[in-house]
Amino acid sequence: VQLQAFGGGLVQPGGSLRLSCAASGSRFRINTMGWYRQAPGKQRDLVADITSSGITNYADSVKGRFTISRDNAKNTVYLQMNSLKPEDTAVYYCNARTSYNSNWGQGTEVTVSS
Repeated sequence: VQLQAFGGGLVQPGGSLRLSCAASGSRFRINTMGWYRQAPGKQRDLVADITSSGITNYADSVKGRFTISRDNAKNTVYLQMNSLKPEDTAVYYCNARTSYNSNWGQGTEVTVSS
């Protein structure tokens, strides 16, 4: 499965960004898609994920600020990030899980700084 992520960049605190990630080439049905992030010197943590039926799950640190959505027909997942904080700075990775494997994208960098 190839995952191509877009939308990272530099934004000021309080600003917004929208990430997108398109999956292609999967032999199997993609169940859950999600976003993880890894800040320098830290582990990769879940930001949010969404099942094929639309059930969402968020890290406590982003609840109320980030919204994950999905277009099943396009195998694309989106992450709308509002009210960004400097602590949201990280490389954001897209993930797509089937019943047989877990697949990662290349990562897109998000920097929140004035």
